[in-house]
Amino acid sequence: MTSTTPNSARSFQEFPCSKCGGKLEFNPKAGRLKCIYCSNEEDILQDKDDVQEISYDDFLATKKVKTVLLSETALEVACPSCRARVTFEPPDVAGKCPFCGTSIVSKGEKAHPVVEPGGVIPCKVTQKNAQTNVRKWLGNNWFLPTSLKELAQQEGMQGVYLPFWTYDTQTESDYTGSRGEYYYVTESYTVTNSEGETESHTREVQHTRWYPVAGHVSRFFDDILIPATKQLDDKQLKKLSGWNLQQLLPYSPSYLAGFKAQRYQVPLEMGLVKAKEEIRSQLNTTVSNDIGGDTQTVSSINTQHLNVTFKHIMLPVWISAYRYKNKQYRVMVNAQTGQVSGDRPYSKVKIAIAVIAGLSILIGGFLLFSNANNKGKKRTYQKAYHMGILAPIQSLATDKFQMSKSFNK
Repeated sequence: MTSTTPNSARSFQEFPCSKCGGKLEFNPKAGRLKCIYCSNEEDILQDKDDVQEISYDDFLATKKVKTVLLSETALEVACPSCRARVTFEPPDVAGKCPFCGTSIVSKGEKAHPVVEPGGVIPCKVTQKNAQTNVRKWLGNNWFLPTSLKELAQQEGMQGVYLPFWTYDTQTESDYTGSRGEYYYVTESYTVTNSEGETESHTREVQHTRWYPVAGHVSRFFDDILIPATKQLDDKQLKKLSGWNLQQLLPYSPSYLAGFKAQRYQVPLEMGLVKAKEEIRSQLNTTVSNDIGGDTQTVSSINTQHLNVTFKHIMLPVWISAYRYKNKQYRVMVNAQTGQVSGDRPYSKVKIAIAVIAGLSILIGGFLLFSNANNKGKKRTYQKAYHMGILAPIQSLATDKFQMSKSFNK
């Protein structure tokens, strides 16, 4: 991708506190800039332009696209471990990498221009609320190691704006397939009853008649969202779904005050390839509905993508990367909705205890109730214990419980 000349990069003005000249940071709770020294709050100056789409055909014709600096003073560093490139605004420092937790000590360099952000969703969830949501997320699972909850309280969370591409397109698709319609046939069958006698019965059996079909569907796709980061896998990001892109605002560097931002790693062209894969998956459903009938098979879909447009947007998350027993884990919070997603270790000891307890209940229940007419159920259980059937299991469960207490300290 070729950038336009440096003169095309927009120049952003910095806004120090009007009262004390201190640093302003974006405050998610107030939706305004707030001075970290005197607590003065100021409005964000919005661009008068609406969120703009860019023609992909125009980009193909020139192989150029307008680039900007995220801000005039932004610095960029590369994590020495995961190689993620992170942008931050002085006087902040790079600190720890939000993606892997590695300390970044290298000196930042002036950030490179990026494709002009077409929109941003301001952070709406405060860091405190994000940490509370993570603790609840961890606390709802008994199988997690007890010490992990203490670790989660100690580890900080970093606010990061992640890069995404969105694509709009009108699709025109020709398809072939088959429409299946159910019909039922009455069949006779025989069974042998409890007295050994043969009985005749009938039943309705479902069959399908298939008819070849061909047709055409038109559908407009709006804001197909494609992650432009490679530090997080698509499965993790899909769990943070629920972005309300109707709340996109024109980009302003003020939203990044106090937050980090990541450069896009997925090229625009590759993003469109992924968008077309997502579109094809959705078109399968559209075509199946168009075929009708009771069931359908889709043989082929040939699609034209017309009037493709795109934009580069930035979406906020809170990220915490931590290590537990020499293994790395990551937790993310959607900073628009508060939804939590991430990795978490499970205590093998607690899982073993649960399995052993379940087996004990099953075996004990079988022995206690196998003879429903035996009034001496207690004697049956005691007999089973003295025979050595339940004693080893109970002993093992006790040992595992003691191990769990020592391991989770």
